[in-house]
Amino acid sequence: MAQELHRRCDRPNVMVKIPATQAGLPAIRQMIGEGKHTNVTLTFSVERYAEVVEAYLGGLEDLQKQGGDLHRVASVASFFVSRVDTKVDRLLATRIAATTNSRDKRDLEQLYGKAGIANSKMAYQRYHELFSGSRWQALERAGARVQRCLWASTSVKDPRYRDTMYVEELIGPDTVNTVPDSTLAAFLDHGRVRSSLEENASAARTQLRRLGELGIELDQVTRELESEGVQSFVQSYDGLLEVIRDACRRHGARC
Repeated sequence: MAQELHRRCDRPNVMVKIPATQAGLPAIRQMIGEGKHTNVTLTFSVERYAEVVEAYLGGLEDLQKQGGDLHRVASVASFFVSRVDTKVDRLLATRIAATTNSRDKRDLEQLYGKAGIANSKMAYQRYHELFSGSRWQALERAGARVQRCLWASTSVKDPRYRDTMYVEELIGPDTVNTVPDSTLAAFLDHGRVRSSLEENASAARTQLRRLGELGIELDQVTRELESEGVQSFVQSYDGLLEVIRDACRRHGARC
């Protein structure tokens, strides 16, 4: 399907989405190996992100063996940020409601709205590790570009949080933020610009560890988010097909 979309669009700047599922990894490598721009979507965990980068590097190596131009290939790995907080905050709320100790409640409340940014900061740390060393340097000398981290789902879903926090806290080199219109307007009005992605990495690591100690395993959270994300895409795709079928029926056309 990715090949077909590239063929039908026939534009040099088209970037087709492929989900960062286990099943999607071979397709990601193949498309990069064919020199096609790829947006790896539905990335949630740092562990899966490492597999995505492996697919990207492997695809670049395949392309190089075929004599392709590595500099002409672009890719991003899209992390969905606020969805992580939405699910983790819900789990925290359940634990807070079941806790009678006021100190424990305060400890739990301090973790609200922290998981999404902390997870993204850990991914960016991994990015630096993965795009270094002899393997990457050889590809870079051949013209390869890094696969940029893309922060998606960056509108704030909880009114308790600063409306620009998913922009302000995720600023760094070689990254993209697909900012929704309302969040962009807020950021232009009162956003704070600084290189923030590598700030407080140790604190982010501590926050994620603390969540695990409380029984909120980020691995489980991200697996559920991936499954839910795929199902949402399936429903959207099926809904689109039904709209097309309905239009065909109304106009007496074959679908």
